[in-house]
Amino acid sequence: MTTTTSFRPGLRTLLAACTLAALATASHAQPGNADSYPDKPVTLVVPTAPAGGTDTMARLIGDGLGKILKQPFVVDNRPGANGILGSEVVARATPDGYRLLFTYAATMVVNPSLYKKLPYDPAKDFMPIAQVGRGGNLLLVRKDLPVKTLQEFVAYVKARPDKLSYCSWGNGSGGHLAMESLKKQAGLVMTHVPYKGSGPCVQDLVGGQVDAAFADISSTVEIVRAGRIRALANSGPSRIPMLPDVPTMTESGFPFTTYAWYGLLAPAKTPPAIVKKLNEAVNQVLRDPAVVRRMYELNFNDLPQNTPEQFATTIRSDLRDWGALVKDIGLTLE
Repeated sequence: MTTTTSFRPGLRTLLAACTLAALATASHAQPGNADSYPDKPVTLVVPTAPAGGTDTMARLIGDGLGKILKQPFVVDNRPGANGILGSEVVARATPDGYRLLFTYAATMVVNPSLYKKLPYDPAKDFMPIAQVGRGGNLLLVRKDLPVKTLQEFVAYVKARPDKLSYCSWGNGSGGHLAMESLKKQAGLVMTHVPYKGSGPCVQDLVGGQVDAAFADISSTVEIVRAGRIRALANSGPSRIPMLPDVPTMTESGFPFTTYAWYGLLAPAKTPPAIVKKLNEAVNQVLRDPAVVRRMYELNFNDLPQNTPEQFATTIRSDLRDWGALVKDIGLTLE
C-alpha cells in the first residue's frame, strides 16, 4: 500500500517563506557579502599613542568612513615596539573587515629589515586597502637651541659629541632612521631616546627634555608656526606650502629623501568584495572638500587616489628602498 502525504496550501506557503528567509539570513551572514557590510561598528587599530600624526589621520579618515558606510569606525590605540604590537593584533584578527589596521609606513616597510624575528609578514598577513596621504618628516629642535639651519645644527652637535639627545617614535622608526642617516653622513654622536609615539616625543621636545627629533609634519606644523619648536629641514623631496622657508635636507647639503605615508590594511584573506568597498569609501573620503582642506592644513597635499593593487606596489617598492637604507646604516634590532 502506498502512503501519500499532502500539505495544505497554507502550510506549503509558510514552509516556502521560512526557507527563503533562512536563505536570506545565510546570505546576509556570508563574510564576503559586501552589500551588508558593515552592519556593526568597525575597529581601526592604530599602533601609536594618541595625539600623534597617525592617530590624527586615523580619526579624520575614520569619521569620513563612518558617514559613508553608516557605522562607527572606532580608533583603538595599541602603541609600542615601533608599531609591532598593534600590527600583530590585526594580523591575527578574524578576516571579516571589522578589525582593520590604520598605520604609518615603517610598520610595513621598515620593520622587516630591522627585526630578525617579526611576528607578522607584511606581504602575507595583510591585504592593502588604500594609501592615505604622502609627505616627509621635519627635522625639529627645541626652540632655545642656538641654531637656525641644518648646517648650524651639524656644527653645533659636532662641537658637543654625545652631549645632545634626540627622540623618535620608537627604535627603528622613520624618525630614528632619518636621524641615524644624518648622523652617519655628518659624523655626529647623539643619544637616541625612543618613545611609544610621535606625540609624547614632540611634547618632550617642546618641553626641552630632548634637543631634537624627526617627526611627522601633520602633527607639528602648527607647533612650529607658533614658535614653540624650530624646523630646520624637511626629509621629503620638496618644500611644503605650510612652511615654505624650511628647505629640504638635500637642499641643505645632506642628501636624504623619504616619503612618509599612512595606510589602511586588513588581515589576509579578508573577502575582496569588502576590501574593494573599503577602498572606494576611502577614496570617496579623500575627495571630500572638507577632508582635503584639513589634510592640506596637516600638510598632506599629495593625496593619491589609489587601488589596493597600487598600494601593494608602493609597499613593495618602499620595502626595497628602506631595506637599502637600513643596510647602509647597519642597524638591526631584536
